[in-house]
Order: sequence, then structure tokens, then C-alpha cells
Amino acid sequence: MLKRPIAEMPDFVRAELEAVGLMPAFEQRPPYQRNDYLHWIARGSLPETGRKRLNQMIDELEQGGIYMGMQHRPSKK
Repeated sequence: MLKRPIAEMPDFVRAELEAVGLMPAFEQRPPYQRNDYLHWIARGSLPETGRKRLNQMIDELEQGGIYMGMQHRPSKK
């Protein structure tokens, strides 16, 4: 159960994840993480902030084991 409303994935985020082949890694994250990432990116006041946050999410998905700058242990599903 998520505490916040479910975030819609913006087209530019989907396009970027698909372009770099990270949509499967994104989809493997728990629902709260996916939702938090999308809300966080959307809350950027400036386009540069949203871009910086998207880049951080992509870096964390590429590296694995990191969520919002913290260690993350993937679920065993």
C-alpha cells in the first residue's frame, strides 16, 4: 500500500529509461521506490533539477543496490 498517489511516468522519463535499457531495472524496484523516484523527478522546480534527478535515478539503476543515495537490498521476488 502506497502512502502517496501513484505517479504517472512522464513520457521523457519512459523514453530515457527505454533508450538506456533500464526499464526492466526500474520495474524490478518495489512500488514505493518507483513512485518516490517519479514524484521526486516531477517536483523539480527547474528543468535542470528534474534532469539532475533523472540522471541520479539512472545512475542508481545502472549500479544497482542504491536507492536515493542509500544502500538498497533488492527484494527476493
